[in-house]
Amino acid sequence: MPRGSTGKGKRKTKAEEVLERVVNHELMPKAVVLSKDEARELLKRLNAAPWQLPWIRSTDPLVRSLGAKPGNIIKIIRKSQTADEIEVYRFVVPS
Repeated sequence: MPRGSTGKGKRKTKAEEVLERVVNHELMPKAVVLSKDEARELLKRLNAAPWQLPWIRSTDPLVRSLGAKPGNIIKIIRKSQTADEIEVYRFVVPS
């Protein structure tokens, strides 16, 4: 199969290839978009409103790769030297 081919007859653009390399890099933390129920539970636990979380722009490569939209909350799982992993949360805002 040719490089950059998805196997379905559609080739990736150069921008898509770069985004994929950035997101799949070993130093890039894992991330997931929280469901509405998970977000509601998180905000209740933190006693906070979504806008009180740290923000991340919708144009960020991580956000784009997850398909998150403004208003979503993202859980980012980072490796830590002192704690095995830490979870941080970001509120997606428009760019």
